[in-house]
Amino acid sequence: MQLDLNLLTALDALLEEGSVAGAAARLHVTPPAMSRSLGRIRKATGDQILVRTGRTMVPTTRALAMRAQVHTLVQQAHQLLSAQQELDLAALDRVFTVRWHDALTASSGTALIAAVRRQAPGVRLRLSAEPGTDDTELRRGEVDLESSSGTPALPDIRHRLVGRDRLVVTVRPGHPLTEGPLSLKRYAAAEHLTVSRRGILRDPIDDALTAHGLERRVAAAGPTAAFALQLALDTDLVVTLPDAVTRRAREQLGLATLPLPVPLPDVPLYLLWHQRYDNDPAHAWLRDLATETIQALFTPPTTPHQPLADHTGP
Repeated sequence: MQLDLNLLTALDALLEEGSVAGAAARLHVTPPAMSRSLGRIRKATGDQILVRTGRTMVPTTRALAMRAQVHTLVQQAHQLLSAQQELDLAALDRVFTVRWHDALTASSGTALIAAVRRQAPGVRLRLSAEPGTDDTELRRGEVDLESSSGTPALPDIRHRLVGRDRLVVTVRPGHPLTEGPLSLKRYAAAEHLTVSRRGILRDPIDDALTAHGLERRVAAAGPTAAFALQLALDTDLVVTLPDAVTRRAREQLGLATLPLPVPLPDVPLYLLWHQRYDNDPAHAWLRDLATETIQALFTPPTTPHQPLADHTGP
């Protein structure tokens, strides 16, 4: 059987877009031409690939199983054939999936999208909600760039430290804690809110308080920083969050910010990606642009700016 490898590119676009029209627009071909490609793919694979459900098309079970592998093969082919070419941002046509913590997306997502549109108007960003740590999605190529407060456990996941953030206490204007110095005992005696997508009511702050013989009452756990800040504005609950990535949201809501009275180390902020993209010029451009965008949050700088190193393992 003689294979037309162009069908892989068409298949990747069809699985990415979920429609013939969307895939045709992505590859700059007519819908009838893409429809013919889908027919050839169906004949070659013996599978329908996309089936109609109402007004939309959904991938078959086999299509879902092969999606990550097809995407990887197409990306590897692009890298192989363009390794000696200069990156032309004006002509770059690519979709990147960026999965960041919600507070980081809120603080830096707009600036990143604006910078991408300015430099590479053909690039599209898919800002994905962060469901939790799942480095296997980086491995499968479903996520191109991820944020994390810890280094990856998998050896094929690269990481770059882009900043360190300090924790601060956030309360509504006129909250009792804003009256006078915030002591450790007053902080512990207040009712608190944690931020956890899994609803966890305890975090490292509780361990630090325990070391001082104190215990706080956590009344609730919120799924996102945005929800926590809104709840802090509407109630007497106290929320403790990283400073730089929530500063803009706190200022917009008019919340009061207090220093954390218990000593805790700064929270590191890393960008993660799979090693397959190490020599991908387009991906290197994206992660450098993301680094620059995020580092703008940490101003004024405490030390002269120096390039941050990438790491090849945990």
